[in-house]
Formats: sequence, structure tokens, C-alpha cells
Amino acid sequence: MDDWRSYDLVAETYERVHAPRFREVARDLVGLTDVPAGAEALDVGTGTGVAAEVLSERGDAVVGVDPSLGMLTVGHRVRPTIRFVAARAIDLPFRDGRFDLLTANFVLAHFAKVETALFDLHRVLRPGGTIALSSWSDGPDAFQAAFREQVEQVVPRELLEPAYAQAAPWHERFRDRVNVEEALIDAGFRHVRTEIASYRWSYGLDEYLDGLETWATGRFVRGMLGEDGWASFRARVRAVFAERFADPLNDFRDVILAAGTRES
Repeated sequence: MDDWRSYDLVAETYERVHAPRFREVARDLVGLTDVPAGAEALDVGTGTGVAAEVLSERGDAVVGVDPSLGMLTVGHRVRPTIRFVAARAIDLPFRDGRFDLLTANFVLAHFAKVETALFDLHRVLRPGGTIALSSWSDGPDAFQAAFREQVEQVVPRELLEPAYAQAAPWHERFRDRVNVEEALIDAGFRHVRTEIASYRWSYGLDEYLDGLETWATGRFVRGMLGEDGWASFRARVRAVFAERFADPLNDFRDVILAAGTRES
């Protein structure tokens, strides 16, 4: 089957469902910094370019990087003025000290080698440059619990846990703002600051279920079941959600916003 860890096959859904919400976070993340507009900026794990667009709109010269060609293809279509580059956070194809500002929106938990990735992000920032990143801070909620309950009826838990760990190995660690701060400090950043931002996002039932397909659990289960099996599974999940929850669904999320500076 296709590599379930890739976002290539869910890029259109990601852009339709998540981009409008994640734009709100990206705007708050950029607002946490004191970097003047017109900066040389890099958005790491850009996806379809939501945060890169926020940077561009304030007048920054921005590059968005992501390893998913599917996400970059959608991003180029929707945001044709943004410069996109296919690259991973490790061994970024940029010279040392190139950027004034670096953003990473919901990317930290996905780095396989987080210390190495943060070192490379530090490398491409100029002395005095700023890094700004976000990470989920909320715990499981009723919606996630209901979905997980249905998932575990078709895929054994012993298969799910290692699969999720492959996709987001640092999810639990970086739900804690202290751990986010420590990771940035250990990577050489200074003047590190964090805050918790709370969001309320409203989804139609089918839109929310579409969004579940883009996350690690959804991608893994879809790959395991195949398209016919997934269609049957999704219909069952929809029936459960329709019985338990009012439509539209109000999803409350807490997010860690963090910023730090590369010293001279």
C-alpha cells in the first residue's frame, strides 16, 4: 500500500478542512514575535503554505519547505505567489544564517530526530533571528475518544501505538510547554517564551470526519482497511457521531505558542 505516513493523498482534504483553522494559529504565532515586517522568513513543515501565506501578507520574503509533494502541489495551486521547496527539516538546503524569522506550525512533534532538526533550524537563522513554533497542548476529548473507540474495533491497539509513534514520536512530550521551552534552550535558543492559546473551531459532522482522515490514525487505518473497508468503517463512525454529538461539532483546542532567539 502507499506509505500511510505521507500527507500526499490527503492534501486536498487538509487544505479544505484544516487550513482555515490553522491560519488562525499561524497568525497568532507570528504575532508572538517582534520581528519587523519585510523579513527573510522560512516556514518549516509548511504543508499547503498556511503560515507562509501569513508571513507573505505582512510583506516578508518567505520560503515554505515540506517533504510532501502532494501538499506542496496543492499549496502552489492555492497560493501561487509563495515560493515552495521540497525539503526536510534536517539538512535544509539553505546557507547558514540565511533567515531573520523561522516558523514551524504544529511540526515539532513530528521530527524523528528532534535535537538534530532543531540544530539545523538554529543553523539557518541569522544571529539575532527568531524561531516561532506551535504544538498541541490539549488532551484527549470526547470526539477523539469516540473515534479511537471505533478504530480499536477494527485495528488492534498493539498495531496502533507503534504506528502513531512513527508519525508523531514527540506528541506527548511537547504537549507540555516546559518541555518545549527546554528543547529550544537545549538547541541553543535564548530568550525563550511560551504562552497557551485557546481556540474554538466549529465543524459540520462530515467535515470533521473528513478531517480525521488526514491525521496519523486515520491515514494508518485507511491504509490497513483499503478503500472499500474504509468506506464501511467511516459510515459506522458517522452513525456513532450522529448519535452522540450535535451537528455542528465544536472542537476546543489548546495550543502552545513558543518563540526564541538565536544569539550572536
